[in-house]
Amino acid sequence: MTISTPSFFYVRIIVPIIGLLFFQSSSSLAQTNDSTVFLSSKTKHANSILIQRALSSTLGFDRLAHLSDYYGHRLSGSEELEQAIDWIVGEMTEDGFDRVWKQEVMVPHWERGREYATLNAPIQKNLPMLGLGGSIGTGGKPITGEVIMVHSFEDLESKKDSVPGKIVLFNVPFSTYGQTVQYRVNGAIEAAKHGAIASIIASVASYSMQTPHTGVMYYEDGIPKIPHAAITVEDALLIERFLHRGETIEISLYMEAEQFEDAISHNIIAEIKGSDFPDDLIVLGGHIDSWDVGQGAMDDGGGCVAAWEAARLIIESGNRPKRTIRVVLWTNEENGLRGANHYAEWAEKEEQSIQNHLLAMESDAGVFDPIGFGFSGNEQAYKQLSEIAQQLVEIDAAELRKGGGGADIGPLMNKGVPGMGLNVDAEKYFWYHHSAADTFDKLNHEDFNECVATMAAYAFGVADAEVRLAR
Repeated sequence: MTISTPSFFYVRIIVPIIGLLFFQSSSSLAQTNDSTVFLSSKTKHANSILIQRALSSTLGFDRLAHLSDYYGHRLSGSEELEQAIDWIVGEMTEDGFDRVWKQEVMVPHWERGREYATLNAPIQKNLPMLGLGGSIGTGGKPITGEVIMVHSFEDLESKKDSVPGKIVLFNVPFSTYGQTVQYRVNGAIEAAKHGAIASIIASVASYSMQTPHTGVMYYEDGIPKIPHAAITVEDALLIERFLHRGETIEISLYMEAEQFEDAISHNIIAEIKGSDFPDDLIVLGGHIDSWDVGQGAMDDGGGCVAAWEAARLIIESGNRPKRTIRVVLWTNEENGLRGANHYAEWAEKEEQSIQNHLLAMESDAGVFDPIGFGFSGNEQAYKQLSEIAQQLVEIDAAELRKGGGGADIGPLMNKGVPGMGLNVDAEKYFWYHHSAADTFDKLNHEDFNECVATMAAYAFGVADAEVRLAR
């Protein structure tokens, strides 16, 4: 998950990841009427059967394991990402989608290369680290410098006269993702303004077991570019204890990180064509790229495969919906959001289908135990969707909270499309997020199937409703 476009999801304890997208809902379009019936008894019955089939499915979870184990590093510009895309397209074609295609997108191509960090004084210690996505390297040799620790940008400003020639360590305790991630994203900019030779952060993680966490970072025109990396929370606290004892801290940092020319990648698009109103679209998906550590199973292989499996089960049911269901697996969410932006622009200018995008759903919070969805749209649509929510009471996924969205559906939402983000019990999400610990074994089959059931129910319900979802 990245922060290129605001996104928001809810956990049993609210975790504001990034922010909340708002948009003005437009008036209802064609095919709406005065009927108060949104779901027919036939659609409700089909949805109930679909939910039960999702709960007993094995194929989706098996496919997620395959994706994770064979194509675990799916960073934009990598061969692994494109191999994963080709594998999914082949499998989707066999599933019987009416149309499956790849949509070309130019994406950034960054590679970390070899990297390490060492604590030289007051003791010698290897520091587990990860360069942050987009960082420059250290010029072919280590950068060695004294460390100055700060706990906020305000703290950095107050110590600015002591910064030149030093390595700035941002040791900021995790509070919320939205508050803490700013030091990963903007830390190098702020440190470089005051003459730092490099910057490092305590990893953005709610819990740590000596595991560094990566993620995207940015530079600013006119400000010198300096290397930017993450160390573990434990080592940041160790350094803080040494500083409290009056010790001088020296660190060496080596990074071969390099930015290459943009590369060709692809969004994946697969459709179940609607029987009555094929131009109307219900979109569901996640992002197929991931960081180059771990397997990207949680972020966001699980979201992609859950959306895919939801649609596959609809095909398998034999119940063709009235409106088209479109699965979109976006590329380059993690370090650019190019896939989502390209899709939204294409839909508006080439396909000219924005007004026909009735709903966009996204799963990018991990496929843990689902709570329901967060929805951004008008009040009438909220009431309509509440009919579907009631069908999910038995799996405790019936919550429909006002306000929600996601990074990849954000560009569509900015153009007026109602959006929904899957809400899960993500208590452990930031234990593994953007780290080598994001692996398939962290996921639970039952939770995954319930996520599939939740997405399938909304996708089919809206697609087969008696009237259009209100705009």
